[in-house]
Amino acid sequence: MMNINLKNPIHFLAVGFGSGLIKPAPGTWGSLIGLLLAIFLWYLTASPLFFVVLSSISFILGCYLCEKTSQDLGVHDDGRIVWDEIVAIFCLFICLPEYNWLYYVLTFLFFRLFDIIKPYPIRYFDQQLKGGLGIMFDDILAAIYSLISLYLIYWVF
Repeated sequence: MMNINLKNPIHFLAVGFGSGLIKPAPGTWGSLIGLLLAIFLWYLTASPLFFVVLSSISFILGCYLCEKTSQDLGVHDDGRIVWDEIVAIFCLFICLPEYNWLYYVLTFLFFRLFDIIKPYPIRYFDQQLKGGLGIMFDDILAAIYSLISLYLIYWVF
């Protein structure tokens, strides 16, 4: 078992550029970094297609980063690994109902809610899928739940 080594690029990315080392609630900090990065990239590109490509590459890379870092740490889904939160936020930016500050805040809040409470089937997949794919997949499901909630708000109001 080894510690996080920020000089190792795999660990550095897996812990969200170091945000996963912030206590308390490293997942919240990783989500916040993901949101700020996504907002910045949205204002640079304003392209859902860009986020499809970014999310796809980041997901595939994340499966490797999370798997390798978990193996190095000797712990499956160590709380300091937050790349999965960052990628899930990127996925949400593919098709937000609105691109404004209200929806950015709601995106963050809904994602954190579903990532923490893990309603069915998120909790099931979190427990059943192992390795990098398992670490990444439950957060993608939380992003889908978040997107459904955002669109319900959008349609009602």
